[in-house]
Amino acid sequence: YVLSSAAALYVLYCLVTAQPLLASNLPPYTGPHGVGALDIEVPLGGGDAPPQRISDAVFRSSGDPAFEVESVLLTLYYPTEKGFRSDKPRYPWVPRPIGLTAEGYAKVAHIDNFVTRPLFTFFLWALAGRITIPAEVDAPLLASDPFPSEQQQQQQKQKFPLIVFSHGMASSRTDYTNYLGELASRGHVVAALEHRDGSSPGSLVKLGPGDPGRRRLPIRPSDLRGGMDTPEFKRAQLAFRDAEILAAIEVLHAINAGIPVNNVRSTTTTTTTTTSGINLPSWARRLNTTHLTIAGHSYGATGALQALSTVSPNPGTTTSIILDPGKSSGPLSANVSAPTLVIHSDSWSRQRSLFHGRPHFDTVRDLVRGVAAVAPAWFLTSLDTSHPSVTDAPLIEPLLLSWTTGSGTDVRGALAEYVRASDDFLRFARTGRRSPLLSEAVTHEEYGVWVSEERRREFPGDWAGRWEIHVAPDVSE
Repeated sequence: YVLSSAAALYVLYCLVTAQPLLASNLPPYTGPHGVGALDIEVPLGGGDAPPQRISDAVFRSSGDPAFEVESVLLTLYYPTEKGFRSDKPRYPWVPRPIGLTAEGYAKVAHIDNFVTRPLFTFFLWALAGRITIPAEVDAPLLASDPFPSEQQQQQQKQKFPLIVFSHGMASSRTDYTNYLGELASRGHVVAALEHRDGSSPGSLVKLGPGDPGRRRLPIRPSDLRGGMDTPEFKRAQLAFRDAEILAAIEVLHAINAGIPVNNVRSTTTTTTTTTSGINLPSWARRLNTTHLTIAGHSYGATGALQALSTVSPNPGTTTSIILDPGKSSGPLSANVSAPTLVIHSDSWSRQRSLFHGRPHFDTVRDLVRGVAAVAPAWFLTSLDTSHPSVTDAPLIEPLLLSWTTGSGTDVRGALAEYVRASDDFLRFARTGRRSPLLSEAVTHEEYGVWVSEERRREFPGDWAGRWEIHVAPDVSE
């Protein structure tokens, strides 16, 4: 009776206070700016171009193409005025419809049937269905007031550097909202991609206003007619992601040039409708397209490395942030000549797993050393963290994640370290000035092994418990 009463009171408290059941709300962003959010989906070529066929593979059940890029879907996180409050409801953290996302997770778990789907839907709704992303929907871009003050006029001249972010396997564009929103609150425009390569739990592909959307669920090689071996399947998925990253960059360039884009998800007031699509007039010439960063986590990190060779004809204007590059997502592209920051979680560096015949850690370290021969590059390990630490999951379920992953650090502190290191690197890419952390020399060529006792003594004590530096540019450069 006592337990049942306590459970009922807890549920009632959550309903009254708008708290999610058995979970925590996402915290507000801590940077100097507020954060806005805007969903954008643009059919290829604005709707005039045919789908881009990546592979001839077709689904076993329908015969439809399995790897055909029809549109690009992203959420923009961007700086807005601190304290601005939108009159539009915030975006839900779990993409809608919840049933589609739950079905995708059931399929990933290999237990997708008519019994498990409603159970997954219920538990996903109960755990996270009421959680919203703490960014203001359709907020004006920072200093876009039509009657700006003198200070705002100076800010108006500022162009915001761009980040295109690729999510991991079994993830979506909403799984990294704290990390990406924190970077936006520090002055970056971030495009969080939703990949339709069969790696996201569930997504709706829309090609026009009012289109209910075509369901896109996770894909396995066995879903394809005639099958497909794993290496070929991974190559198709990464090529799909490459096409989406390039399409997202084209959308950002069009917005910066003031060219209307056909945003089929637009329900906003800051946009103006024209005969050729949707225009974001206050964004024209506000994006610093010469400072573009391709970033990703896990499978997305592998895809970001691959995209670097095709993103820009001038690699010197492109940088990359690579977080836990995937161990099972195919070979890592070494064709990288852009400034690069690679951050491993502690669990990713600690686990001595084989990767194409050699330790994964050694593969990543040697790759970064190769980049460092032609461009500034760092390889760091964030201590006491786990693979999901850069995602929102530890913020929402901190106890569950600490039990299942062994992460020992404070979850907010871990994310703050990821944000600080990333922001330091992005500032270096723009200004050439190194932060104290990025000015440090190598501390550990091997995980857990100091290069020398002298290096151990001179490395600042606060950092010694949070970071290992495996590759870094020469401090004299």
